[in-house]
Amino acid sequence: MIDRKLAAWGEAGLIDAQTAAAIRAYEASHARPVALWAVIGIGALAIGLGVISVVAANWEDVPGTVRLAIHLAVMVALGGWLAWRGEALERAQPWGLEAGLFVLGALGLAFFGHLGQVYQTSSPLWQPLATWLVLFAPLTLLRGQSWLTALLLMGALVVACWDYAAAYLAMFLGRENLPYPWIAFVTSLPLALAPLAAWWRERSERRAFWKRLEQLALVYAVGGASLTCIAAGIDEFDDHIFSFASQAIRGGVALAAAALVAAGRRRRSGEASAAILAGAGLASIVAVPLSGSDLLGGVLFMALWVGIAAAALHAGWRGVFQLAVAVIALRLIVLSFELASDLLTSGFGLILAGLLILGVAWIAVRVSRRFAPPRAPEEAA
Repeated sequence: MIDRKLAAWGEAGLIDAQTAAAIRAYEASHARPVALWAVIGIGALAIGLGVISVVAANWEDVPGTVRLAIHLAVMVALGGWLAWRGEALERAQPWGLEAGLFVLGALGLAFFGHLGQVYQTSSPLWQPLATWLVLFAPLTLLRGQSWLTALLLMGALVVACWDYAAAYLAMFLGRENLPYPWIAFVTSLPLALAPLAAWWRERSERRAFWKRLEQLALVYAVGGASLTCIAAGIDEFDDHIFSFASQAIRGGVALAAAALVAAGRRRRSGEASAAILAGAGLASIVAVPLSGSDLLGGVLFMALWVGIAAAALHAGWRGVFQLAVAVIALRLIVLSFELASDLLTSGFGLILAGLLILGVAWIAVRVSRRFAPPRAPEEAA
């Protein structure tokens, strides 16, 4: 593959023979034995599955307290090993440290389920998740290396917040005044990771971890705002979960997070992240008076993603810009069908629908290629 690329670049006059030779030498010295690692991975997987099978076959014969003691001992041993070798792993093999942290976190999550199984107890899911966050989130924040632990932390926080919201709301069913504003605040708490990550991203050597954590918070904000815009186009919001008070709280939390991100990371990417958070917050608030209209809900959705595309242009995020263009094009097609629901009931309508889809796709591709920022080695640096 690299030889073909180098030959093509040489014929195009992009590189000379000396540069091509230097690239070949560098790639040869840094080549990874993929086949060997694949064989090692298959062997390790087979051993792991064998151990799990042996344990599962004799699981009921082992006393519960012994199982818990073994589980706890494995966690303590892994945690002690990471504390002893953590700094050396971070310098030499950061992915080894990342994998160890992820396994330790997964063992911690499984321990709570194991504990409930042994003692036949049950509790809402948010309670063990909250306990896990108290015990393991500091370790993850102090040692996390990349997307794996960032995703574990963000996922645990999101599930804990939403499960708490569901359990808390269930306590008030049948009453007149349900605590929707409080539910809105609780489910907005994962956005707090955005300013935290933005602040430490400029002040830590583990930039990859903080970058991924900030990106996950942005995805959460944009996903929630996009769903709100879609819901606004389906039905008019009432005084319940999408009340103005609830949406104002969601939007206010997003705007506060945007201000903190802008203050914590004064770079183009920080400004873009803050703009996206602010746009998500404003869209959540504006969706209330615009709800009940297919057209206005669709326009608000596309306005949100136009803002994301503009922020991506400002920061030089090529992939995000192209994604925003694709989402806008798709929403435009869906909106066209929503406004002309009888378009697909005749052959002529099908022809028009096909031409519309092809036309929008062609325009989206042209816009994406023409205006997308150049590909950078590391976007959002």
